[in-house]
Amino acid sequence: MSLLDSIHGVIARRVLLNYRLDPAALRQILPAPFRPKLYRGAGIGGVCMIRFRQLRPRMTPAWLGLSSENAAHRIAVEWEQDGALREGVYIPQRNTNSWFNASFGGRVFPGIFTRSRFETHEDAESVRVRIVEADGREQLAFAGRPASGLPASSVFPTLTAAAEFFSLGATGYSATRAPGRYDGMELRCLRWTIEPLQVEEVRSRFYEDAGQFLRGAAEVDCALLMRDIDHEWHSRPDLFASADGARLSSRR
Repeated sequence: MSLLDSIHGVIARRVLLNYRLDPAALRQILPAPFRPKLYRGAGIGGVCMIRFRQLRPRMTPAWLGLSSENAAHRIAVEWEQDGALREGVYIPQRNTNSWFNASFGGRVFPGIFTRSRFETHEDAESVRVRIVEADGREQLAFAGRPASGLPASSVFPTLTAAAEFFSLGATGYSATRAPGRYDGMELRCLRWTIEPLQVEEVRSRFYEDAGQFLRGAAEVDCALLMRDIDHEWHSRPDLFASADGARLSSRR
């Protein structure tokens, strides 16, 4: 068992900000052999903004647990692995306000994190998250409030359909310091409750980058909210790209 497999805690708040993405644009930025997982013809990506509470190894008192703000840019993908079709999310970027995560991510546990400042405000009427990196550049700004349902423009026909889609993206892979090697981790929520948010403000340096997405290639689809969710982290085997970049394997 790895250190990651002993970690659990509470997700105090999780916002899933979701975009509809042009599949052709995604194929240009995803490392092979990851490819876009499509829903009704659209690629799906976004940013997961999580505030953790009481994060700690099992058998450790809750009051000793760590709290932190974190964000992961996620793109729904599928790939061939050891002869089978797999799916999850590719994570091109992670941000955190935790020195622990930034110092030990990619070394002691999976995921390389960029240390950032998080400005947050949340109450029963609204959720606001702004992420600013060390160089002073704004990475993300989001504001939303509870809604009665998904927007009519969403690619997802129902909230249940959206929840089912994102529940399959619990396993994430991200690049490491070794080319062609990808760290894996799974966020396992012990119960799953979700509600829609109406997006009132959004700015994303990643999804508004004209070098990656031409105008109209990345459009806000919906935002979802989870609160007070018990969860566990589980490690997944590292993946290694084949020499021709056609497939991934858990074996070198």
